[in-house]
This record gives sequence, structure tokens and C-alpha cells, in this order.
Amino acid sequence: MKVHSDISVLNLNAWSGAVDTQKRIIDEGLCDEFDSLIEELYPDGLTDTQLNDILWFEEDWIFESLGISDEEE
Repeated sequence: MKVHSDISVLNLNAWSGAVDTQKRIIDEGLCDEFDSLIEELYPDGLTDTQLNDILWFEEDWIFESLGISDEEE
């Protein structure tokens, strides 16, 4: 298993349910904030799959942490 410490929400080739969360973070202009949050929580890095799973299954937590409203404008 290869661990990436330089992976970013921008360069992740997301799949399945993570795609919408990734797009929303990018559209909101919060990529740096998200990456900082992930780096703080996972200082040793993550695999692509681990990051994808966070984006897929932790959408509510991500949006709350980044201050993204549940409602689309």
C-alpha cells in the first residue's frame, strides 16, 4: 500500500460518491482549507482510497468543518 503525503483534493481522481463532495469543495474554493484539515488529522498521509472514502462517507462532517451550507444556492 502506498501512502501519499502530498495528495490533494484537487489532484485526487475521485470515484463513486466522493465525486460530488470533491466537486463541491472545489466549487466553494475551499481546497486549501480541506487539505489543511486532512493534513492535520493524518500527518503521515493517506492512500487515494482512504481520501476517497473520507470524501464519500464523511460529507456532512466535511461540509460542517469547512462551513459549507447544506443548501445549494
